[in-house]
Amino acid sequence: MSVSGIASDIVKTLKGLLPSDGTIGLHEPEFKGNERSYVNECIDTGWVSSVGKFVDRFESELADYTGARRAVAVVNGTSALHMALMLAGVRPSDEIIIPALTFVATANAVSYCGGVPHLADASEETLGIDPEKLGDYLKTITRVEGENCINRATGRRISAVVPMHTLGHPVDMDLLCDVAGRFNLAVVEDAAESLGSYYRGRHTGTIGLLGALSFNGNKIATTGGGGAILTNDDKLADMAKHLTTTARIKHSWTISHDAVGYNYRMPNINAALGCAQLERITDFVERKRALAARYAAAFEGIKGVRFFVEPSFARSNYWLNTLLLDEESAQFRDAVLEATNAAGIATRPLWTLINKLRMYEGSPSMGLSVASGLEAGAINLPSSAILGEDHVGT
Repeated sequence: MSVSGIASDIVKTLKGLLPSDGTIGLHEPEFKGNERSYVNECIDTGWVSSVGKFVDRFESELADYTGARRAVAVVNGTSALHMALMLAGVRPSDEIIIPALTFVATANAVSYCGGVPHLADASEETLGIDPEKLGDYLKTITRVEGENCINRATGRRISAVVPMHTLGHPVDMDLLCDVAGRFNLAVVEDAAESLGSYYRGRHTGTIGLLGALSFNGNKIATTGGGGAILTNDDKLADMAKHLTTTARIKHSWTISHDAVGYNYRMPNINAALGCAQLERITDFVERKRALAARYAAAFEGIKGVRFFVEPSFARSNYWLNTLLLDEESAQFRDAVLEATNAAGIATRPLWTLINKLRMYEGSPSMGLSVASGLEAGAINLPSSAILGEDHVGT
């Protein structure tokens, strides 16, 4: 297939599905519920900062929705992951297994702990870490000494693994947790993109020791800027709340601290927005899944293109719908991106692999053949919940 042929087919298909007026964004927030009312209440009462009823309410409702025992709201997903790694016992110079195919925040959170990202390959089934390949790899490069897993080449401890549920699609967590158990690795889930996604009936972010969510403006539910730590361990949750509130000792008037803390708490005005968004999260997910189903049907049979569908064991939120170009067609990826964006349809590639970023070029890594192929041939499509409404594309 020629570059003009595949680009033309994709543009034509998308135009048949999406609204014809104006530019179609990649993922836009929707505020049609109680957002304005709740935010105005914060303004009217003056409770706009890190203390207020909406923070407590947001944490409680988030825990209820995800099934986590506790949720701790913070300023963004990166800070949530940073804190989760600290609470999981990551120490400076530890190596942390992360996917090579991920947003840079996953690697940055490791760096904030003084750790070293150790890069894992992806699975074609999930787009996330391939547990079987990881298990085989760790067997060849590590030794287990008591409770520690040691990289024989570097002498450093490998202390945790961070599965990232890519674009909302869950990693095979049973297999991953089995590998983590065999090598004494803490499991910290990067669930930043997967609010509303389930692995065998369990919400992502609740399966490992801790999980991290993001509520950035482009996420399925947004607080403007925000994140949350999920855990089923009350002690870890209490410590998360303490450390993310500058480790301040509770007292009616003295100001004192008992540890190096972080000013990571979510403001009440952001939590108010989040409460209104959570009221509609089920609707958001259903409409996004409806959009994914229409994409899957529309692209079926188009040569050189495959629409990525959720793994058999998962129920995904389809945060960003994704086309995969086959090996022959991947050479035309940039031409497709140029043609779709020129037509007013926002598309984008996946992230640059972590090992290709200047600050992480020297990171230890397994072979990355699958991740490299996905990087070369994946295209994210417009995925806003409003595009999943029944009247769109008809």
